[in-house]
Amino acid sequence: MWERGLVLSAPGKAILHGEHAVVHGKVALAVALDLRTFLRLRPCAEGRVCVRLPGVGVLRSWDIPSLQALRSGFAADFDESKPPSVEQLDTLREFAGIAAGATAPESLATLAFLYMCLAISAKYGDVPSMDILVWSELPTGAGLGSSAAYTVCLAAALLSACGAISCPLKEGESTARWTEEELTLINSWAFQGERVIHGNPSGVDNAVGTWGGALRYQSGKITPLKRVPALRILLTNTNVPRSTKVLVAGVKEKILKFPAIMNPVLDSIDAISQECQSVLEVMSANPSPEHYPLLEELFDINQHHLNVIGVGHPSLDRLCRVTASHGLHSKLTGAGGGGCGITLLRPDTSTLAVEAAKRDLCACGFECWETSIGAPGVTLHSSSSLKAEVLHALTES
Repeated sequence: MWERGLVLSAPGKAILHGEHAVVHGKVALAVALDLRTFLRLRPCAEGRVCVRLPGVGVLRSWDIPSLQALRSGFAADFDESKPPSVEQLDTLREFAGIAAGATAPESLATLAFLYMCLAISAKYGDVPSMDILVWSELPTGAGLGSSAAYTVCLAAALLSACGAISCPLKEGESTARWTEEELTLINSWAFQGERVIHGNPSGVDNAVGTWGGALRYQSGKITPLKRVPALRILLTNTNVPRSTKVLVAGVKEKILKFPAIMNPVLDSIDAISQECQSVLEVMSANPSPEHYPLLEELFDINQHHLNVIGVGHPSLDRLCRVTASHGLHSKLTGAGGGGCGITLLRPDTSTLAVEAAKRDLCACGFECWETSIGAPGVTLHSSSSLKAEVLHALTES
């Protein structure tokens, strides 16, 4: 049972193909990154709920009677099928001392925690006295699904604490996952947390965090891919800030200005997503080295398309040039205009080549992680299954 404490994690996400085209009804493939957010849940001193998010500087604690009074004061009912109301969020901001319109990560993370804590306890029974600590391998604000990994972890922890889902980790097991029905419940509450943070999210990030692997997204429909090969990648953050909203508007403007030119490019990006899905499905059933050149070519073609639609950036061109000099293939992932890129690593790519590429990318002022895609979704862990760095972060903070 959770009274002995729980540790769970959820992955970040990257877009493999379909950026921007997805806004116009085309297929996008989203994949789980094996860079994870970890949450430790422990019982604490009677009558308090504590949350600590050292990555964004949050250390908050509330007594349970105050939270119960706050919950009973809400006019609107909590319901995971309806977005949080403006009134509910205003009340929570006032309670937590968060200024109206505050968008800093610490403000939004605190607001999401309070909303999910009150909403889940209203539906499934009181949240007990507990201490929650969250630590992440994911950078915030880089378009890698860090907020969704957080809300997925929170949903799983709070639902476990209220007894709405089981604690499936058995004695002697290193990791465990929930049933499909329980994952669906975790996902629906994680989506509510994402609504608090982002207003009107697509639901892709929390679905990837919940189920892991890869999923196909088109016109609001999310379909998990049955099996996905775990592909090694380099993930590079150019550290160039960008506005997704401005980039999306720029693509729309180009489409309106040059429809006969731009619509075929979007159709081609759609075809790349579908071709990539086919290759991944064949690879998971029958892996072969001959699939990697196909995936590399799709990366190259899509990167050119993304430059054509206006979401490239000199920093991303530089990233592609640096990795190409080491025989590697890269593309932007996410909104573009800076942000992050992904580089495919073949199974036979030597450690020396990877280290040399990482060194050259870091020399450009970029941050670099060697990781994989197709990682598992939200997972319960025994302490013995955790890397030393994670254990240290969850015990020292």
